[in-house]
Amino acid sequence: MRTYRSRLIIILMSLVGISMLAAGLTMAQVFKSSHIRALEENMAREINLLEITFPFIPSDDTRAESYYTGKAKELDDLIDSRITFINLDGTVIGDSEMLPVDMDNHIKRKEIESASGENVGSAIRHSESINEDMLYVARHVRSSGGFDGYIRLSMSLAAVDKDLNKGWVLMGGGLLLLFLAAALVSYRVASGLTRPLEHITRVANRISRLDYDARVNLNRRDEIGQLGQAINGMADSLQQQLKVIHDNEDLMQSVLANMTGGIVMVDCYGNIALINREAESILHLRKEHILGKPYENLKRNYEFVKFVEEGISRKEFLRTERTIYAPEERIIQFDGVPMFEDDESYRGMLFLLQDVTDIRRLEGMRSEFVANVSHELKTPIAAVKGFAETLLAGGVTDEETRRSFLQIIHDEGERLNRLIGDILELSKIESKRVPLEYAPVQLKELFGSIFEMMQPAASKKSITVVQDVPDHLFIEGDEDRLKQIFMNLLSNAINYTQEGGRVRVDVDVIEGEGAEEKVRIAVSDTGIGIPKKDLPRIFERFYRVDKARSRSSGGTGLGLSIVKHLTELHHGTIRVESKVGEGSSFILELPFMQEDEAEDRADR
Repeated sequence: MRTYRSRLIIILMSLVGISMLAAGLTMAQVFKSSHIRALEENMAREINLLEITFPFIPSDDTRAESYYTGKAKELDDLIDSRITFINLDGTVIGDSEMLPVDMDNHIKRKEIESASGENVGSAIRHSESINEDMLYVARHVRSSGGFDGYIRLSMSLAAVDKDLNKGWVLMGGGLLLLFLAAALVSYRVASGLTRPLEHITRVANRISRLDYDARVNLNRRDEIGQLGQAINGMADSLQQQLKVIHDNEDLMQSVLANMTGGIVMVDCYGNIALINREAESILHLRKEHILGKPYENLKRNYEFVKFVEEGISRKEFLRTERTIYAPEERIIQFDGVPMFEDDESYRGMLFLLQDVTDIRRLEGMRSEFVANVSHELKTPIAAVKGFAETLLAGGVTDEETRRSFLQIIHDEGERLNRLIGDILELSKIESKRVPLEYAPVQLKELFGSIFEMMQPAASKKSITVVQDVPDHLFIEGDEDRLKQIFMNLLSNAINYTQEGGRVRVDVDVIEGEGAEEKVRIAVSDTGIGIPKKDLPRIFERFYRVDKARSRSSGGTGLGLSIVKHLTELHHGTIRVESKVGEGSSFILELPFMQEDEAEDRADR
C-alpha cells in the first residue's frame, strides 16, 4: 500500500509538473513570438521613416555604392540595427557591416521575396558571419530621388534570448514554488486516500492469516468507510462460521481419535482420504506417510489391501475376519461400507477395522471353561451317582464297604461343593464384584495365623515351614483376601512337596518404578517343580500340571487363577519361577499403599 501511495503521489506530481512545464513552454513561446512581432513592427516603422526622411540618390549613380554604404553605417549607429540597401535585382549597394562586393545576391532571400507591393517581408535565420540568429525585416521602397529597391533592417536575437532566459528564470522559480505547493497538496490528498486503505489492507491480511479478531477502525461515512464496515461484517461472519466449523471438526477428530475401532476412508479416486489413530495402530503406519496417497501403498498389510480392492470393485457392504501377523497374531474384523451422495454419486468406501482377538480368545476361553466345568462337575457327580446307585440296589451288605461308599459320596460332595464355591468366587472376582476393605495389615501376624492353620498338613508330611518376615512391616490391603492368596499358595506348596521337604516365605522391601517402594513376597518350596512348557499357563482356570495328583489332593484347578485376580485387585503382580525336581517360587510384588485410598486421601 505504501508503494501505491508513492505511485499516486508520483502520478499527481508528474501531472502537475507536466502541466506546469507545458504552460511554461507555451508562455515562453508566446513571449518570444510577441517580442519578435513587436521588433518586426518597430523595424517596419523605422523603414517607413527612412523612406520619408532618407536622402536617396539614383541606384545607377557611380557613387551609389559608397554613398549607401556610408549612410548605412551612420544609420547603424543611430538605430542600433544593421541596414542594407538592395536593388530590385537583388544586388547589394550598401551595408552597414560588410562591403557590397563581398555580399551575395539577395533576390532569393525570404524577406526580399515576401516584401512585394506594400507588404513587409521578414525572416529569421542564422547568420554565418556573426554566428547568431538574426531577425530580417525588408520593404520595397521607391523614392523620388531615383532609388527603387529594398531597404532591409536586421537585428540579432541574442537580446531576445537574453530577455527570454530572464523570463525562464523567473518563471522557473515561480513554477518550482508552485510545484512544491502542488507536491504538498498531492501528498496530503494521496495520504488521505491511501492511509485508510492501508489500514483496511492490513486488517484484510490479518484476516487472511486466520486472525479473525482483526477489525477496521474508521469513522468515515464515505465509500472507504463503507468498505471498512463491509470488511468488519465479513470478519464477523467468517469468525462465526469458522467457529462452528472448528467445533464440528474438533468434535469429529475427537470422536475419530477415541474410537476403539479403526477407520480408513478411500475416496472415489482410490486415494486414502481419512485414517484415525486406532487404524494407524492396527496397520502399523503413520497417517503422514499415506494420507492422500493410493491405497496400494498399504502393501505391507496384504490382507487389508485385498479387502479394499474387493470393496472398491463391488461397491457394496462387505464383512470378513482375517488373521494378520504384525508381528503377533491378531484377528481383525474388516467392514466395508460404500458411500453415496443423495444424487447416488459414488464418493468412495469407508472401511472399519476392529481387533476381535481378545473377543475370540475370550469366546474360546468361555467354551473351554464350560467344557472344563462340565468335566469337573461330571466326575464327582458320576462318582456320587454310581456309589449311590450301588447302595440303593442293595448290592453292598458289608457294613465297612457300605461306610466306605458313603465316605466317598461325602468326599465327592465336599469336592463338588468346593468346586462350585471356587467357581462362584472366581466369577465375582473377575466381574469386579468383590469389594475390598483396605486397612493396614501387619505381615508378621498375617503369616503367623496362616502358618498356624497350615501346620497340621505340613506336619503330616514332615514338611518344614520357615518364614523370614520383618517385624512391624505393614502394607495396605484387604486382610481376608491377602490371607486367601497366601493360604492358596502355601497349600499348593505343601501339597506338591514330598515328605521331609521345606516350604519358605521371604518378605523384602524393594524399589519399584519411580523410586516407589514395594513389598516382595516369595513363597518357595522344594517340591516336584513345574515343567517349563506349563509355566505360561499355570494361572489359567482348571489348568493342572499333574491332573491325577491334583484331583487326589482335592484341588479344583481354580486356586492359582483366584490368586492372580486377587493380586491384580491389590494392584500387584505375580510370577512363578520353577525347575522340575528342584521346586517352585511364587513371587508377589505389592504396593505399600493402594492407589484408590491414596487418591481419596488426597481429595480429602
